[in-house]
Amino acid sequence: MAGKTVNPTRMELTRLKGRLRTATRGHKLLKDKRDEMMKQFLDIVRRNRALRAKVEEGLQRANAAFTVASAVMGPEMLEQALLYPKAGVELDVGYRNIMSVNVPVYQFRTTGSQDLYPYGFAQTSGELDDALDAMNQVFHDMLELAEVEKSMQLLAQEIEKTRRRVNALEYVVIPQTQQNIRYISMKLDENERGNTTRLMKVKDMVLQEAHDYKR
Repeated sequence: MAGKTVNPTRMELTRLKGRLRTATRGHKLLKDKRDEMMKQFLDIVRRNRALRAKVEEGLQRANAAFTVASAVMGPEMLEQALLYPKAGVELDVGYRNIMSVNVPVYQFRTTGSQDLYPYGFAQTSGELDDALDAMNQVFHDMLELAEVEKSMQLLAQEIEKTRRRVNALEYVVIPQTQQNIRYISMKLDENERGNTTRLMKVKDMVLQEAHDYKR
């Protein structure tokens, strides 16, 4: 198959050898990149597991506190107490680079009042204070969890892309280039042997002619 598509010349042989060196070097670099990304990815996976467990525990604690507060105050009083929050939140999104992958960095800041409790204490229960405290604590972890999970997604996509490129070089580009180099080398050797044979025949003919002439 190689002979049908490759021109068996020394110039083509030189070009293919250069391409093989480039592909081999690129294959090694991409494998190193893939392996390092896998290490980073596994570190993030472990961090994600720990954060998810922490967030789930925090949400359960907050939900339980809100349930108690609702039972003590009544659902309508609870809703009325939380109807007009004093503070707001603004989210800033930045990026950091992990192995040429830009992953998000989330930061938030509170706007308005710095008071966590949007109600007076006269007609509310301490259970509601506990519920808001628990929700405020888990909010930071939820934001970090969102950041980590998005980083995992982006890294996984880049790892898969790099894996396909590594496989293409390893199983297609490099073997085909090696096959074409072998084919051209074989053809050039055949041509060289053919030329040598013809030269020897010409030499023999010249010698024979010279011998006949002397006679």
